[in-house]
Amino acid sequence: MGSTKTELYFVFMNYDPEYQRLRADRTKKGEYELDLYLSRKHDELLASTLQAGSYKKTLSLVIVDGFAVEITEAQANELRSANEVRVVEKNQVLA
Repeated sequence: MGSTKTELYFVFMNYDPEYQRLRADRTKKGEYELDLYLSRKHDELLASTLQAGSYKKTLSLVIVDGFAVEITEAQANELRSANEVRVVEKNQVLA
């Protein structure tokens, strides 16, 4: 059985034309819509892939269509297998 220790991982998403369209809109309304779209998209991915209450999303990254989430190594592997996900990387602390 895998470790239950959670660590911070960054999840980066595959190409999304809707993300690109919203990102091109540099108005205040466009920024708000992009934030809302990404937050909802990332939350839906987590809810459909991982058990509720087993993770903690800490932020959505607008500039790269990604997010940070506290999860176990086994959960990171589950996310890696999702079609929408390009890369899942564990946060590394540099000395």
